[in-house]
Amino acid sequence: MTVHDSKALAAEVADMVPRYDIKLGPSTAASYVGDPRHLAFVASRYKFIGKMLEGFERVLEVGCGDAFGAPFVAQTVSELICTDIDEPLLKDDRARCAPFANIVFEYFDFRERSFDPAVDGLYLVDVLEHIYPKEEERFCTNVFGSLKPHGVAVVGVPNITGEDYASPMSKLGHVNLKDHQQFKETLKEYFHNVFLFSMNDEVVHTGYRPMSHYLFAICCEPCHRDRV
Repeated sequence: MTVHDSKALAAEVADMVPRYDIKLGPSTAASYVGDPRHLAFVASRYKFIGKMLEGFERVLEVGCGDAFGAPFVAQTVSELICTDIDEPLLKDDRARCAPFANIVFEYFDFRERSFDPAVDGLYLVDVLEHIYPKEEERFCTNVFGSLKPHGVAVVGVPNITGEDYASPMSKLGHVNLKDHQQFKETLKEYFHNVFLFSMNDEVVHTGYRPMSHYLFAICCEPCHRDRV
């Protein structure tokens, strides 16, 4: 006779779940405590990037921060190289993300040079708005100069039209915000084809851009520019 015991079944299933001691990085932990819904928005951005770069061999993240989003992309690509200019944070990232075998972390400052060897795809999320305008040309030339001739870049930035609703900390760090037209014009300096998308909360769409909180661009066919 089969005994149907829901508590025993739950315990049996729980015993089958692998155990990982995974901790959140500092920025992600602060969001989890202060505004947990924001993590859903951020996760959706990286899920979108993972879908767009699915099947790529070598992919580069520019400005990985505490690497919350890296596993979303690593799940769909062969190798993910995460870069940042915060060496202590990168050390922490390596420890926290050790279970993800196809992610590596490297210190790299794109204001100085491009990444070698060139990669098949790259992405930067919430990075460009933190680059001072005087540094932008050098930074972008070196970032996008890290792509192979037919490489693809995915770039995500907050829309300047949402700045009135940003937190004081965000406003302090956002020194280079753009609207959708300025964003596309900037990227057209480096790519022959730029496809623009809007995003509100977790939803990526093609709706009215001035009302979009976030902007995404998929950039194809890099222009040939000398690295600076």
